[in-house]
Amino acid sequence: MSDQGDLETIAAELYAAPPESFIATRNARAGEAGEAELARAVRALRKPSVAAWVVNLFARDRAARLGQALQLAAELREAQEDLDAATLSQLGRQRRALTNQLAVEAASLATAQGARVTDATLEAVRQTISAAFFDPDAAAAVASGRLVRDLEPTGSVDLDAAVAGGRPAAPAAPAPVADEVAARRERRKAEQALRDADKARERAERAVEKADRDARSARGRLDQLAARIAEVEKELSRLRADRQQAETDAAGAESSRAEAAEALTEAQQRLDTLRAE
Repeated sequence: MSDQGDLETIAAELYAAPPESFIATRNARAGEAGEAELARAVRALRKPSVAAWVVNLFARDRAARLGQALQLAAELREAQEDLDAATLSQLGRQRRALTNQLAVEAASLATAQGARVTDATLEAVRQTISAAFFDPDAAAAVASGRLVRDLEPTGSVDLDAAVAGGRPAAPAAPAPVADEVAARRERRKAEQALRDADKARERAERAVEKADRDARSARGRLDQLAARIAEVEKELSRLRADRQQAETDAAGAESSRAEAAEALTEAQQRLDTLRAE
């Protein structure tokens, strides 16, 4: 094994051991290292904070449990851009509940080894696990089991300062994540297409209903106009008959007027003759 590999192995063992014995154990392991460079590297390892030790202990003794949680966090980070606000809110509540549960489990492991875990330490453990859920570098630091200090869930993580014994490798991403994300994205697209189609159907139904109302109104108006036209045509026929009768009456009156005028002329002539005599 290389010196770097030896250093990581020694660091993983040291950082999962109780903090009160860290200095003595570290110096003993440095003396056993054999190689001067490895010995110097071991002696340079810094004592972890109590919260960091609790997380390291959990990473060692509950590696599978922590790995599942970190894989779930990676899936959520990949999928969150495709989730709606309500789903994100629900997942956020579930993530906080899982964070609290893991922190309590880690504290229980430390308590079982005789350590005293204060409320402040428990909160620091909770914040460190929360940071691992939000940031891939923080997840790598937590999974390494070689944390030197606790982490904050905001901001980037300086792996060289937060982890002892060399930079940790990123936790392997679960193979089906990409396929699951793609499937989730396609499902959301299909659901959106279904909603759009349903809205289009509703708009078409409203358009058909309006067209039916307009058609009924137009037919009613057409029937009214047809009836009015029939009335007008009937009235026009009567007026034409009246006009014809009036023309006949006018012709008769004109003839009578001519006859009367002629009779008047004749009568005036006789009167004039009689006056002259």
